[in-house]
Amino acid sequence: MWGRILSLLIKEFLELRRDTWARFRLVVPPLIQVIVFGYAATFEVYGVSTAMLDLDHSQESRELISRFTYSGRFHIVDVAQSQPEIDAAIESSRATVAIVVHPGFAELLRKGQSAPLQVIVDGTNSNTALIALGYVGDVAAKFSQDYATDLAQRLHGAQARAVQVTLEQRPWYNPDLNSRWFFVPGVIATLTLVMVVNLTSFAVVREREVGTLEQIMVTPIRPLEFILGKTIPFFLVGFALVGLITTVGTLWFRIPFVGNPLVLLLGTSLYLLSVLGIGLLISTLCSTQQQAFATNFFVVNPMFTLSGFSFPIASMPDALQWLTYLDPVRYYLVIIRGVFLKGVGLAVLWPQMFALAVLGAALLTASIWRFRKSLD
Repeated sequence: MWGRILSLLIKEFLELRRDTWARFRLVVPPLIQVIVFGYAATFEVYGVSTAMLDLDHSQESRELISRFTYSGRFHIVDVAQSQPEIDAAIESSRATVAIVVHPGFAELLRKGQSAPLQVIVDGTNSNTALIALGYVGDVAAKFSQDYATDLAQRLHGAQARAVQVTLEQRPWYNPDLNSRWFFVPGVIATLTLVMVVNLTSFAVVREREVGTLEQIMVTPIRPLEFILGKTIPFFLVGFALVGLITTVGTLWFRIPFVGNPLVLLLGTSLYLLSVLGIGLLISTLCSTQQQAFATNFFVVNPMFTLSGFSFPIASMPDALQWLTYLDPVRYYLVIIRGVFLKGVGLAVLWPQMFALAVLGAALLTASIWRFRKSLD
C-alpha cells in the first residue's frame, strides 16, 4: 500500500518540478497578495475629505475647527461660506463629511449650555461614514471636556476643577489598536484557502482530461490510496505556503507571535485537511477544469464571506450564523489570531481544533466515497 502511495507522491512532485508556471503561481502571487492585502485591508480611515462652514466666527468655533484640521484624520478640502456650498460639496462627492458651526455656538458655551454642532456625512459609503462620525465625536468630546474644565477654572478660580469622569483605555493583545494585527493573520487563512482549494480541485479533473486516470485505475491502486496520493503532496505544499506567507506577513508588518508554534502547527494541519477535503470533493464532482474553476468561485467566495474575516458573524441573520459552523475558515481564524496575538493554547482552542478535525474527516470521507462512485 505505502509503496503505491509513494509512487503517486513521486509522480505529483515530478509534475510540479516540470511545471515552472505552477511553481511561480505557488510562490509569487501569494507574496504579492499578502503585502497588498496587508496594506489595503484596514478599518482605519485617514484623510477623510471634509468641508467646513463656520457661521459663528468666534474664538471657540475657530478652536474647534483647528482641532479637526490638525487631528490627522480629516483632510479639509473646502472652507465654505454658505450652506449651498456645503450641499454642493457633498452632492459632488468632493467631501465625505461636512461640519457646520451655526451662529450662537460660542454664546451657548459661555453660558454653560449645550451647543449643537451639525455634521453631514455622505452615507453612500456607510462604513466610512460611521467611522468618520466616530472620529468627529472623539474630537468634539475632547473639545467639550477641555472647554468645560477651562470654563470652571475661569469662573471659580484657578484651584477649581470641573467634576468629570475620565475614560482610561487599556486594550489587551493589541495596545495600539493596529488593524493590521487583526487583518494579516486573516489574510494568511484566506490566501491558504484559495491557493490550496485551487490546487486540489484540479487534481482528479486534470487526470481525467488528459486520460491518465484510466491508466492509473487499471493498476492495483485503490481509491483510498489514490486520494492519499493526491492529498499528501498538496498537504505538504500547503504547509510550505502557510510557512512562507506567515514568515513574510510577520516580518514585513511586524505582527507579534506570542503563542506556541506547536499549537499553530496542529491547527494548521487540521485546517489543511479540511481545505484539501473541499478541493478534492470539487475535483471528484467536476468533469472539466472549467467546471472546477467555476465551482471554486461558487464555493470559496461564500466561505470567505461567512468566515467572519471582514463581516462580524454576530451581525448575520440566524440562518447564516448556523451555516458558518460548516466553514473551516471560521475556526482557523480564531486559532491563528489566538496563537499570534493572545498566546492561548489547547485549553482555549480545543473546540476549534475539534470542529476542524470533524470537518476534515467528513470532507475526506465524502471525497473517497464520491471518487468510488465516479469510478462505478
